[in-house]
Amino acid sequence: MPVVPPDTSANQYVGRFAPSPTGELHQGSLLTAVASYLDARQAQGRWLVRMEDLDPPREQVGAADAILRSLEAHGLHWDQSVIYQSQRQAAYRERLLSLQQQQLCYPCNCNRQRLKTLSAYDGHCLLQPPVDGSANAVRVRVKNSEAITFEDLFQGQQSQHLANEVGDFVIRRKDQLFAYQLAVVADDIDQGITHVIRGIDLMDSTARQIYLFQLWQAPVPIYGHLPVIVNDQGQKLSKQTFAPPLRDSENSQNLWRTFVRLGLNPPHDLKAADCETQLRWGTEHWHRTRVPRTESINEGGGGRLPPWQQQ
Repeated sequence: MPVVPPDTSANQYVGRFAPSPTGELHQGSLLTAVASYLDARQAQGRWLVRMEDLDPPREQVGAADAILRSLEAHGLHWDQSVIYQSQRQAAYRERLLSLQQQQLCYPCNCNRQRLKTLSAYDGHCLLQPPVDGSANAVRVRVKNSEAITFEDLFQGQQSQHLANEVGDFVIRRKDQLFAYQLAVVADDIDQGITHVIRGIDLMDSTARQIYLFQLWQAPVPIYGHLPVIVNDQGQKLSKQTFAPPLRDSENSQNLWRTFVRLGLNPPHDLKAADCETQLRWGTEHWHRTRVPRTESINEGGGGRLPPWQQQ
């Protein structure tokens, strides 16, 4: 089922940057922040910041504040107040209830060992409901037999057959924390997000999120998935791979290097300019077509094609 993008002719562009506070900002997260910022500002739209603090065991104390300080140090000033997912549990419960009332979801107690044997969830708990509901996950029913197809701003046409490739998927976990898929769609709807610019590592989640938008009869944002920055071992920069945090004192150099990675070809003398001047230049010279059509960008340069572009 092809996705019809929202009509943005009458509505203002609303983009967002949504980091998880598992650590401080690094070069990879700065790439996403800058690209989403430039795309929004060139469209004279709003750029929002949302803190995806949905999973307390993974969070680092003080990381959320450190992320916001780094954004400001790099001149990336957001519109409106920062939204924290940890403060939106009532909104998520309401979204879940709407699906339950339509009998579009069901409890699941399948363990990890069983799930590892499946290429897509087989509906076991739909056919054999758990007797004890105390520690069950909740799955949404994937009833659509057609593939979900959308046009990615950077990676071209994408398609996934949810029923065959994923199956009914989790929207609330066994530990009763809301799953990322439900929370992010609820947030995007409530914030009126029209464009989602993020890393290609989240591409696989997009069809599931589009499906939830459709269930809730909400406009589907336009998606653009950027290459991720990887280290010499080919690992995405993250807390888990010991990515060094940004040095805010080197903000101008960080922005200039990010412009290079986004294909903007900044002049060398721009490296010494202040962040405001750099971001003004970046907004004027931002072109989506210049972003590398690769799956990853090595810290030192070069990239790897995504699977759908490989021969």
